Amino acid sequence: MALMHEPTAPCHSAQDALRVLECVARHPAGAPATGLAREAGVDPGRLTALLRMLRGEGYVEQTADGAWITGDTLRRLTSAHDHDGAVREKLQHTLDRLRDSVGAAVYISRYEDGEVRVTQYAAGPGAPAVNEWVDFRSSAHATAVGKSLLAQLGHDARRDHLSRHRMARLTSRTITSDRLLLSRLESQPPTVPVLDLQEYAVGTVCAAVPITAGASVGCLAVSLPVERAHRLPRAADALNRHAAPVLLSLAL
Repeated sequence: MALMHEPTAPCHSAQDALRVLECVARHPAGAPATGLAREAGVDPGRLTALLRMLRGEGYVEQTADGAWITGDTLRRLTSAHDHDGAVREKLQHTLDRLRDSVGAAVYISRYEDGEVRVTQYAAGPGAPAVNEWVDFRSSAHATAVGKSLLAQLGHDARRDHLSRHRMARLTSRTITSDRLLLSRLESQPPTVPVLDLQEYAVGTVCAAVPITAGASVGCLAVSLPVERAHRLPRAADALNRHAAPVLLSLAL
């Protein structure tokens, strides 16, 4: 499957964080920040931000003398008999925390075997999930999730998807022209959230950002009732900030 975009900023952050984790793991007794910066090849300011993120996710801890060691979360993930289950649990914790932070339902989606799949989500009484009144697999043209995933594919892969799923008009705002949709997907900047402003369902707005590394195509998304649409830009910013930790969990 051909990707269109270069790795996004969250992808670079996750790659940098993985290098730092590898360096920390090589020093069971602990490593000072100065040594980690040199070993991982990142400048001290960048390292400080990465260590802050890694500590917040439980991947590293700081000892009383200031050295950095692996954290409980990393030890659980790397030693778990059910690794996939442990990663899923970690991702759910991240999604639950993000839901509570932004006050909106959040989703992880992947493009697998030529189909859009929502693999995990977090919702609640004050953060209702989107009512899947039309199967997400057949409505990629109308959802932020679907458009974000399609935007990360190559041109031929997009056309293949649209040839298998008719672009039905779900609301008065739904794009049903494949030419118009493909044009917008071609011009979608990878760093700008993809939006769904009542294109899939009347009364719901959504935003999605890519979480893609290598050939794995995914996205992190948020949905809100239309009366809270003014909160969508802030929620999309939060997605960008949390994309790197989600990618890191998927990569471990």
